Amino acid sequence: MTVSIPELPLLTLSDDELALINVLRADMLRDRYALLLRDAYFNGEQLVRDLGISIPPQLKGLHTVIGWPRVGVESLEERLDLEAFRWADGSDSSDLAEIADANDLFDESSLAHLDALVYGREYLAVGSGDCGTDDCPPLISAESPLDMTLMWDARLRMGTAALRECQADGFVESGPEERMIVLYLPDQTVTALPSPSGGWEVVDRDIHNLGIVPVVRMANRQRTADRVGKSEITPEVMSITDAACRRLMGMEVAAEFFGAPQRYILGASESAFQDAEGNAKSAWETYIGRVLALERDEDGQVPEVGQFAAHDPTAMTRIIDLYARIMSAQFGLPPHMLGYTTDNPASADAIRSTEAKLVKRSERRIRRYGAAWQQAMRLALWVRDGEPPEKARRIETVWRNPATPTVAAQADATVKLVQAGILPADSDVTLEMAGLTEGQRQRVVADRRRAAGGSVLEKLAQLGAGSDARPSPEPDRLPVDVVADGDAGF
Repeated sequence: MTVSIPELPLLTLSDDELALINVLRADMLRDRYALLLRDAYFNGEQLVRDLGISIPPQLKGLHTVIGWPRVGVESLEERLDLEAFRWADGSDSSDLAEIADANDLFDESSLAHLDALVYGREYLAVGSGDCGTDDCPPLISAESPLDMTLMWDARLRMGTAALRECQADGFVESGPEERMIVLYLPDQTVTALPSPSGGWEVVDRDIHNLGIVPVVRMANRQRTADRVGKSEITPEVMSITDAACRRLMGMEVAAEFFGAPQRYILGASESAFQDAEGNAKSAWETYIGRVLALERDEDGQVPEVGQFAAHDPTAMTRIIDLYARIMSAQFGLPPHMLGYTTDNPASADAIRSTEAKLVKRSERRIRRYGAAWQQAMRLALWVRDGEPPEKARRIETVWRNPATPTVAAQADATVKLVQAGILPADSDVTLEMAGLTEGQRQRVVADRRRAAGGSVLEKLAQLGAGSDARPSPEPDRLPVDVVADGDAGF
């Protein structure tokens, strides 16, 4: 006898879904402190630990900030410029450009890269468009790990479930401070709000039946034993930042105590520290007196006046320069980017050579992040078309060169490759190697097509002018060079 079990209503979470939500929320909350700590260092809001030795209690509220973590992270992120998506086989990529433009990915990508470098990971969530039409482009959104987590299968190298918890904006039923959760599963995406009676109340189920979770993790500095990723703000970076902040605070304390040189008077009488009315002067009034009149003592001796050596901050600045050099090694940055300077300025070639490590790190991030963007774009096409794209058609991401070669050097190298016959002069690769951006390359291609079309019309006009001397050729039997130009131009 077969007993049929009724399915749960769409507005109810199953026991498995509730258990999965609890596991994912616990995972997200467990890492939040570490993520917020990196965020504080990036924003210059960290609290420097006082060693309780050199800082007096009156100055413990003094807060000094040094922005090296931000400089190091942003210097790497500024070299990660996503420019375009294209098909590797050279076919028309307008469908990819439409999805990218609809989601403003070329601006959003910089935010995703920055979060991935600061937090160690970022998530790209893909879903159906909500514009109300059938041809609505799919949505691709970058999500912070502060609000999202992913359950990962290391063997399959793919996610099995994901959870996003955020502000419940856009729902009429939600209050101003109410939270919502979005559970991403291989077959559906579930959106739920807190229920007045406790638990969660489902407000939407997007049944997509993709077979995979439509969430891509953009991980930074992965290892085989740690696929989640690590932040660029490492414990070493935080330790050096704290040490440099303490040295800056020490300079502030020294400026308060020793900014004005200390003086001493030997053999002075008590009247030297009194005003005309016989009242004792304050220490500050005595110090700032421009004219210090002292009388001889009973033995006729003149009091001796002297001054202690003023505080020299050179030792502190040398220590900070040392920290800057250590920090530059941690981030792979030229020391001058962190404020460390020498008397002899480096040449342009020397500066570019010091950027070699930074350029290599950027290229590694481009490879890792490019794979995540390609996977997100394939998921977007899958959501739009209802079937996965052909595996034979590979998506490529186009990035700006992370190095800083001169325009003359790029043009010279490109010309030599063309002259050697390695690259055709009209190839898009040639334009890319010459340093042109994606928009500039598209304009060059459009100009070439217009020029080719103009040459075809000119040849057709010449043929028409000579039609009195000989019969005009049939349309399908034009001269070979005219047909070739027409095919190239249209």
